[in-house]
Amino acid sequence: MDEREKAKIRISRWIQHNASHQEEYEKLADQLEEKGEKEAAFYIRELAAYNQRGIEALRKALATLEG
Repeated sequence: MDEREKAKIRISRWIQHNASHQEEYEKLADQLEEKGEKEAAFYIRELAAYNQRGIEALRKALATLEG
């Protein structure tokens, strides 16, 4: 297996890993907001937005390797 194939596997795993965190971040933000912790929920949502951009960048990187 060459380095390109190894990179594709690693990036695919990172996408899945980060996506699982994304779901957790969104659930936590909802829970915090329900408890009145709006400021904390805001920062968790901000983190979720950064994470989503990271996932999108990984998908683009993977697409270039697959193309």
